[in-house]
Amino acid sequence: MKKITNFALNPDNQTKIQFEHCIKEDFVIAASLMPDAHSGYVAPIGSVFLVENYLVPSWVGYDIGCGMIACRFFGVPNLVEKAISNSSKIYELVSSKVPMGEGNYNHIQNVSKETKEEFKSLLNKFKQGEYDSEIFNFLKNKSLSHLGTLGGGNHFMELLIDDSKEELWVVVHSGSRGVGHKVAQKYMKKASGSEKRFEETFPIKDDSKEGKEYINILDFGLNFALLNRLEMAYKVRDVLKEIIGQQIDFELWTNKNHNHAIREENLEFNGNRIYIHRKGATPAKKGERGVIPANMRDGCFLVEGLGNKDFLESSSHGAGRILSRGEAKRQITLEQFKKSMVGIVGTINDKTIDESPFAYKNIYDVMEKQKESVRVIKHLKPIINWKG
Repeated sequence: MKKITNFALNPDNQTKIQFEHCIKEDFVIAASLMPDAHSGYVAPIGSVFLVENYLVPSWVGYDIGCGMIACRFFGVPNLVEKAISNSSKIYELVSSKVPMGEGNYNHIQNVSKETKEEFKSLLNKFKQGEYDSEIFNFLKNKSLSHLGTLGGGNHFMELLIDDSKEELWVVVHSGSRGVGHKVAQKYMKKASGSEKRFEETFPIKDDSKEGKEYINILDFGLNFALLNRLEMAYKVRDVLKEIIGQQIDFELWTNKNHNHAIREENLEFNGNRIYIHRKGATPAKKGERGVIPANMRDGCFLVEGLGNKDFLESSSHGAGRILSRGEAKRQITLEQFKKSMVGIVGTINDKTIDESPFAYKNIYDVMEKQKESVRVIKHLKPIINWKG
């Protein structure tokens, strides 16, 4: 008997239809919808599936390793006050140093030495496993320029403060960029056996050649996405140092990706291997740190997982959309958007109306819905928000 739970907050019909379609698959043994769930690509955003012996590339999606880091800055007295008084300068200088938006990539010479060395180690590790030669050549020759880039859509960087106004944080939400897209399309086609009809639920057997390749590239993609986020955090740190004129560093409080398929080593079902697929869902095992963003106005929640099995040890990855991008641009005015963002320096224009607070569910309702899955540690409020 499959264990199916649904914690979605007012899901629309398309979300329900997609979820029902996914859970009918024989290889699914459990599934859950998170409070922020909304319709997505093949599987709903905010869905979690336990799958035996198979991997489903379309349930991981086009942005492998998409996720967030939360980092706390330290080393300077009155850092929050100094950041607020220089917020416009910080916004402009970071915007000039971090490529943002779809199709915008980095010059290799602008990628830090530290990140280049980590990338080289990742590539060497990848070569030890099964791999597709086309994917390897892409990683070797083209993917370095994707590091330190934000992308578009709901990806963002925020400089935030805690309630005490004594701590300065940066949260970065981005993924593996073009790497994830290239990999997703390649393995959805391999799973379907078709160059044209591949955008559906097609699984790959985990112990097949393609399955071993996909597991290897998933591992690479998760680590590549972390490198990407960290490279942007380095740029924010360097800008703070330049503008404030003092030595500043940060600690990585958490890195949590929400698009993945991961082997659950301590879990078997009738002797079969189990993979947890999360598509826009944050891992929330007991004691596990996470970060859940609200919207451009309401900041981010730092949380600790409670290990709730009904949620499949997961939580939302954000507030969840209530308006499609098209509907948001039709219904929300720029004047409304600007008014809602008073006091925050950010990318607030016609192009980002579809990311305004009105396009998302009420984050406080979402957090209430998952209070048995995560415990809130801090609520951080933004002073600067960057969007692609």
